[in-house]
Amino acid sequence: MTKEHDMPTPMPDVDEDGFLIDSDKWSEDIAEILAQKDMPKGLTDDHWTVVAFMREYYNIFGTVPPVRMLSRRTELPLRRMKELFPSGLTKGACRIAGIPRATIRPNFLYP
Repeated sequence: MTKEHDMPTPMPDVDEDGFLIDSDKWSEDIAEILAQKDMPKGLTDDHWTVVAFMREYYNIFGTVPPVRMLSRRTELPLRRMKELFPSGLTKGACRIAGIPRATIRPNFLYP
């Protein structure tokens, strides 16, 4: 008999760009699934540091943190974040963190 936690995580609904429709469906397992295309070797500790801060900020404020704050609070320079998320913070980090596309505002300078 298979235990529930051994069952594969089903992919929740995403929009045409791969962003979660319902951010409440996000989990670390879902993040791994969302990251597979861009990070086939999986997420590193640095990836998780960025994703965790973005999730925390989003859950409190309902939007993404300003890029400078993200860099300062994670202690990762923007150059390192560009290496971690080559498709950009929006299509990479925000998408993996389960932040809905509609909450990402251009004034936060998210590429």
